[in-house]
Order: sequence, then structure tokens, then C-alpha cells
Amino acid sequence: EVSNPLFGNLVGLAAAIALPSVVLLMMYGQTRVFFVMARDGLLPDRLSAVHPKFKTPYVVTIVTGIFVAIAAAFLPVGTLADYSNAGTLFAFAAVSLGVMILRKKDPNRPRPFKTPAIYILAPLAIIGCVLLFVNLNTESKLLFVSWTILGLIFYFLYGYRHSHVARGVTEVPELAADAPGSIGVAPMPGAPVPPQDRD
Repeated sequence: EVSNPLFGNLVGLAAAIALPSVVLLMMYGQTRVFFVMARDGLLPDRLSAVHPKFKTPYVVTIVTGIFVAIAAAFLPVGTLADYSNAGTLFAFAAVSLGVMILRKKDPNRPRPFKTPAIYILAPLAIIGCVLLFVNLNTESKLLFVSWTILGLIFYFLYGYRHSHVARGVTEVPELAADAPGSIGVAPMPGAPVPPQDRD
């Protein structure tokens, strides 16, 4: 609570300006996550369709937008924030753990950016995410667990059998002639290099 009306109005204005940006960024990121999952066989292939003119994953964008619109229509923004925070905190913790594992398993991997003091910063990030997650309300935590269980069920019923890895599909979409270059980002260990990035 801010007792000074001027500061309170400024904080409210900043929140009103920032909130749409954050929501749009999260929607953009989520559509790309679903797009890659569909492209790799973990979701129905139709979701990976790319618009012939705009070159964007329009099907998954429309589907995601519909679900977000329904949630926004029936749930308060604070509740939605708590729900999304639970998943985001888990994702950040998983990324921190993954970076430490890659440093050990693939130390010679080319890295355009290398986090300093990773064995200090990554554990601190994980601890911070866990503390924030623990302090979320019970409903958000239970919803996160529920969606995680549903996701695992869907994976074992559909994604596991349809995934390109399980079927031995070795095609790499990034190697298509019209695929953009990786802009200096190194491929995963053992992955082919996109043609645009070859010398």
C-alpha cells in the first residue's frame, strides 16, 4: 500500500503499462513452445502449421489466444498471475539446473554467452524459485501439480509414441532452405549446423 496518492498513481500507471507487455510476451513465448513441441511430434502436427504469407505459426497462435481469452474473461488478473507464476518459477529452476548439467556433460560446447560463477548463481536461482513457489497460495500450487500430471498423462498417451525421437526421425527443420540462421547460437551437441551458418 502506498500512502502518497502521487506515488500510488505512478505505481498504478506503471503496472497498467507493464501488464499488457508482460502478457503479450508470455503469449508469444508460449505459442513458440507449443509450435516447437508440435513440430517435434509431441503435440498434433496441425499446430505446427506456418502461415504461407506471414511465416508465423498461426494455428497454435489462434488456439493459444482463444484459451487465454477464455481465462481472462472468467478469472481475476491476480489469480491468473499466480497461476502463471507457478509454471514460470518451475521453468526457471529447470533451466538453471539444465545449464549446470550442460557445463559438466558438454564443457566444450560453443557458447555465445556464458553465465559467470554458474555454480553459485544457478543454485541461488533455484533456491529463489523454490522459495517463491512455496510462498504462492495453495490453489496455485495445486493447479500446477494438476496440470503437470495432466501433461505427463498426455505425454505418455500421445507424445511419447508420436515424438520424432521415439520414431527415429532425424530431419532437422532448421536445415530447411527457408529456415532462418541461428544468429550465432550453437546447435545442440551432435546436431547438424544450419546451412546459413556454414562457412
